[in-house]
Amino acid sequence: MINTLKAQDEIVGMTGDGVNDALALKAAHIGIAMGKRGSDIAKESSSLILSDDDFSKMVDAVAMGRKIYVNLKKAIQYIISIHIPIILTVALPVVLGWIYPVIFTPIHVIFLELIMGPTCSIIYENEPLEKFSMTRAPRKMKDTFLRWRDLTVSVIQGLVITIGCLFIYQFAIRNLYSEEATRAMVFSTLIVSNIFLTLVNRSFYHSIFTTLRYKNKLIGGIVILSFMLLAIILYQPWVANLFEVTALNLSQLLILFITAFVIVFWFEIYKWIIRRNHSG
Repeated sequence: MINTLKAQDEIVGMTGDGVNDALALKAAHIGIAMGKRGSDIAKESSSLILSDDDFSKMVDAVAMGRKIYVNLKKAIQYIISIHIPIILTVALPVVLGWIYPVIFTPIHVIFLELIMGPTCSIIYENEPLEKFSMTRAPRKMKDTFLRWRDLTVSVIQGLVITIGCLFIYQFAIRNLYSEEATRAMVFSTLIVSNIFLTLVNRSFYHSIFTTLRYKNKLIGGIVILSFMLLAIILYQPWVANLFEVTALNLSQLLILFITAFVIVFWFEIYKWIIRRNHSG
């Protein structure tokens, strides 16, 4: 029976405790033996042993596995999305010969990495199990960790953020801003986009209004810290000199915030379309 199910691309789990269960436990994708009353042969043939023989713990294990798997995917997709604009915003002005070719210096890239690292490792690692995760069918054995669809979504997110940053760059040039002001606007746009992207990518299905209700106490702290650091860079003179930026006025901040919102929150429309098609 197990081999027949496996031939039909089903994912098979088998529980057992006796000697006669050993072959089936070995043949299944995951064999689960009883820790207390299970025989030694059954335990040796299994991939997992229930120490207290409590079957409900298998449900907890599946939930934990799905949470870790999904959160790891979110983190990797986030890393892909945010690194694309960093690379292209650094490279394109040089390649295209724009007026301020060195828009980002090493200190800007280092700062972006310091922001992205904690955001990725702390926020996504502490995300709870998503709503309806346990009602979804298991993924197919042949599916890769990141499908082409997942990679495409992340690349598109990164490219749209890049377009927004380059739009701000050109906007600053057309308004005859100094190099420091242009750098400040582009850098701030990327930082704000990074914060927005962190919030939007907490789910690739549910809306941000749903994910904001998820219990993750670190979200507020990380967001506030990110904005505080950006404010220090822009408005603390010696830090601004170090980053080669200048303070921005209210209208400049409003433009970059609107741009960052548009180039990130379009993804909420994409998720809404997915939810509508799924419910239909």
